[in-house]
Order: sequence, then structure tokens, then C-alpha cells
Amino acid sequence: MPAERVTKVIDDPATPLWRGAIALRIVTFLFAAANVIANQAWYIRPWLAWTTLGVMALWSVFTSRAYSTTWGRRWPFVLVDLALTCGLMSLSPLIMSSHQLLTLNVPLITTIWACVPAVALGALGGATAGFAGGLTVGLFTYLSKGVPSLDLLRDVVLLAGAGMVVGMASATARRSAVLLAQALRAEAATAERERLARSIHDSVLQVLARVRKRGLEVGGEAAELAKLAGEQEVALRNLVAAAPTDSTVDGEIDLRPGLQLLATPRIQVSTPATQVMITAATAGELHSLVREALSNVDKHAGDDARAWVLLEDLGEEVVLSVRDDGPGIPDGRIASAAAEGRMGIEKSIKGRVESLGGTLELQTGPGEGTEWEVRVFRKGAAG
Repeated sequence: MPAERVTKVIDDPATPLWRGAIALRIVTFLFAAANVIANQAWYIRPWLAWTTLGVMALWSVFTSRAYSTTWGRRWPFVLVDLALTCGLMSLSPLIMSSHQLLTLNVPLITTIWACVPAVALGALGGATAGFAGGLTVGLFTYLSKGVPSLDLLRDVVLLAGAGMVVGMASATARRSAVLLAQALRAEAATAERERLARSIHDSVLQVLARVRKRGLEVGGEAAELAKLAGEQEVALRNLVAAAPTDSTVDGEIDLRPGLQLLATPRIQVSTPATQVMITAATAGELHSLVREALSNVDKHAGDDARAWVLLEDLGEEVVLSVRDDGPGIPDGRIASAAAEGRMGIEKSIKGRVESLGGTLELQTGPGEGTEWEVRVFRKGAAG
């Protein structure tokens, strides 16, 4: 999938909401103009009413242009829009008579034109920003009217609710756009991996397989080359078959690919068929922990020892097991190694689990092999 297409998908997923804000500003301005025409005869300062309407017209044109481009969809501009709207609304007591202000069916000079900043704040900053913008406009409505009423409370609730709903829609649109972009990247990565797999299978893997087979037939030094060729063949197959690494909007990545690449003829890796999403920092620590455990297998379990890596996703927690069929760890060996200054297990395994807030269990004994079981809770899950 071309990068340009992915960029367009996530460029500004809230664009339809901004277009809706522009349309709302135009329609509400026309309503405000009709309101001025209908009530100008009873205004105490008609000239100020027309001046305010003129400013509203110019600002409507300007904001419509600004909200059509990226430079207008920023906090400073939207906050200026909110401030100017509330300022124009505050002119209502200077324009309207006391009777008009107290008459519930006569709207303020800005009428429903004042709701647009709440919608814009929702499109920009989400539900909280939209809700706050609606409350701000509602507060200035009350300050301009000067008299609380059930209708005024209704207007405040509608303003805050409208901003919140638009904010929720914008947050959902942005999250959906990110997920779509991730799906497109994963699709592209899968297609590329399949293409490479076909190419590698027709060339490199076949050569490695032939070298391994022929080396085993010849024996001697050729058998050692055959063994190396077999290891590289397995590593290359794992690299091609590994799931693509991707991240979410929350900074989580799939834990499986990094583990799948550790598989060799002596190391079997078993992971779920579905993604195991976890924070990138936690994934990095777990990958390092497994590599350290497998390194200990190479150093202490013997050349013929085999190892198994098992990943389980239990929802609230992730369980990672590393087991080998070596001679096991003698009693007191870990403590004596730490006393001698060899801190591989203490720092690289135990230390990492402690830093992640997880639990670590060791099962070992003479002739029983060694098994490390790590449990790490996902963010927000209770330990």
C-alpha cells in the first residue's frame, strides 16, 4: 500500500465535522440576520445591532475559510472564535431593551450562531473540549440575559451536549482512521512478505536446503556446514513467516513477531494465532528477558539441549514461559552467582520482571530442566 494513500486516510479524519461546522455557521448567521430584521424596531441601539451583524458576517466568511484548511483547525484560532463569539453576545444588553431581554421568545443578538465554537472545539479536542466550549457559551448567555430560567438551562444543556457529541464523534473518527491505516499497513506488509517468501523459497531456501542435505550425506566438516545451513534456513523461514510488527494509537505493539524470530532448530516458539498487544516498553523488556533465558540455555544446558518458548494471552495478563530440557539449576546456584558478581539472572530476568510489576516463577531441579514463567498484567488490570 503506497505511503501517500495511508497518509491521506489519517490526514484529518474529522474533516466532515469541520464542514458541518461551516454549514452550521452559515445557516445560523442567516437566522441571526432574520432576527435582527424582525426585532430592529424595538432595539435601543439599532446601529449597534447592524454593526454586530456585520462583524458576524465578516467573521462567518473568515472562519468558514479557516475551518476549510488545516491552519484554522488549531487551538489558538478556535479559542479566538469562542472569545469573539462570547464578546459579541455580551453586547446584547447594550442593543436590546429590558423588555426584550426578559422576553423569552426574543433571542440574543447572536442567537444560535453562538453555538459554532462549541462544535469546533469538539471537532478539535474531543468530548471534553466540546463540553467545556458549550458550557462557556452557556455561561455568557446567562450573563447576557441576567435572569436564570428553565429555558436558559435547556439552552446550556443543549450547547454542552452538542459540543460533547461532536467531540465524541471526532475522537471516534480519528481512532478509526488510525486503525484503518494500521490495517492497510498490515495488509501491505503481508503482501510484501508473501512476495518475498515466494522469491526466497525459489532461490535462497532451496539452496540452503540442498547444502544441508548434501553436507549431511558427505559428513565430516561438511556436516558442520550442513548444520549451519539448516540453522540459517530455519531463521530465514521464521523471518519471512513472522507476523508484521505494528503499533496502535495507544503505543501498543504485537508481542509475537519478536518472539517468533527467536526460533531455531533447537528452540521452538509457540504463540497465539491472534495479536498479543502490549505496550512497546513492556514488549521490549519481555523480548530481552527471553533472549537472556535462551542465552543461559546455550551457556549451561549443553549443546544438545532444546528449549521451548510459550506465549499465552489470558486477557488481563500475558504469560510467557521459557523451558529447556537441560540438567537444571542446582540449589543455591543463582545466589552464589549473584555473590560472585554475575548478575545475569538477577538483573536481566528478575530485575526486568520486578520493573514490569509482574510475577516470576522458577521450576528446576537436577535432571529436570529449567522453566521460567513470567506473568505481566496489562495496563489498567489489577495485579
